[in-house]
Amino acid sequence: MAATSSLADRLEDALPQTQCTRCGYADCRAYAEAIAEGEADVNRCPPGGAEGVLRLARVADRTASPLDPDCGIEAARAVAVIDEAACIGCALCLKACPVDAIVGAGKRMHTVVEALCTGCELCLPVCPVDCISLVVASGAATGWSAWSAEQAEVSRSRYAAHRRREANDARTALAAAAATSDAAKQRAVAAIARARSARAAS
Repeated sequence: MAATSSLADRLEDALPQTQCTRCGYADCRAYAEAIAEGEADVNRCPPGGAEGVLRLARVADRTASPLDPDCGIEAARAVAVIDEAACIGCALCLKACPVDAIVGAGKRMHTVVEALCTGCELCLPVCPVDCISLVVASGAATGWSAWSAEQAEVSRSRYAAHRRREANDARTALAAAAATSDAAKQRAVAAIARARSARAAS
């Protein structure tokens, strides 16, 4: 188990950390663990491209194979752009962005911080007015040629912070629901007590 975990760590280090889910797994860590456990091949990461496949193959001591077309193709790195005039401020893209690269508030215009966007495309399907598009940000460079180790580390850190915030929000929501439930129970008990008192008085 420890050896598998160590291998997963090294495989995760070899991934670009876009958290795009195109590999078929929830995030880069989940894909790394699947490779380490022998459940996934090393050719399922389009953002990493052919170079990424070679990196993963070397770490996993496997034979590299062409990128799986079912996961996508190697392409230039793109970033999301929001048509601010069309944005309705629904905030759905804020929740979808795994690295919190979109800023804004409910009923207010949103915008993408280009330097932080990984081009994961997860914001596209959730936009109800199709006001998000992708623009090429790396010229002709693709795969790891369009993405640096430093950018990958920033994205991994931001994704970890995003996950922590989601967990905290979930705990807060549960606590609020529990408090609401307790208050409702207390009101019900008080109402029953009043009804009993009224019957006794009559």
